[in-house]
Amino acid sequence: MNTRIHRHARSLGLAWLAKLLLLASPALAADITLLLKDADRYRTSAENLQVETQVTVLNKDGSVDKERRYTVFVQAQHKSLVLMRSPAEAGQKVLMLGDDFWLMLPGSARALRITPSQKLLGDASTGDIATMSWADDYTGTLVGEESCDGKPCLHLALTASRKGLSYQRIELWIGKAKHEPIAADLFVLSEKLAKQARFVLDRPVAPTMVTEMVLLDQLSNHKETRVRYLSRAGKQVPDTWLNPMFLARNPSLD
Repeated sequence: MNTRIHRHARSLGLAWLAKLLLLASPALAADITLLLKDADRYRTSAENLQVETQVTVLNKDGSVDKERRYTVFVQAQHKSLVLMRSPAEAGQKVLMLGDDFWLMLPGSARALRITPSQKLLGDASTGDIATMSWADDYTGTLVGEESCDGKPCLHLALTASRKGLSYQRIELWIGKAKHEPIAADLFVLSEKLAKQARFVLDRPVAPTMVTEMVLLDQLSNHKETRVRYLSRAGKQVPDTWLNPMFLARNPSLD
């Protein structure tokens, strides 16, 4: 009799535990979304944004291999436009509408379809430059609390919510207190570690924004690529700028 009561109580306990876990899951998911939104704020300051960007590829000895300038218009609803500003790429544009990417070349009346993983320069892909939102593009779980160079941080495991993203999985580390991005391991669809990223902040003690993203290639040349954000300003572009046919037929937007 006592054994039967004990088993019944144990089954009730397990049932209550399962129910508590089910109830906690949505709350935990919501907490992860809030953490990602906090981390995103250090890279974006508005829903529609103009970001002047400089990309520098360094050789293994630290010398500069190549350097390019880009104007990036990050817009709401997964839309972005990249204008290439350096003489070697003058007139080229990249448009992102959701999972669709187009490249516009000077003198061509057609927009060319490309993938978000295609490189603009060095190890900075189109997706690295054109997309800046973890909260919109990924779901995640909290792996735990860890130490990042002696600083307490949170380790998040992120999974892409869409197949068109450059990275299908990200291991992200953010500050425990302020949720600023610290580092990330970026994995492609094949589950290979493609790049390791670290984020440089404007003020170590009380950060307000990411000033630079440093990418280390893990697949081929192992070079270092620095994506520096020179300025950010709120900017909503005309709807016509987000049309690949319009861009192909209008080489100048200035």
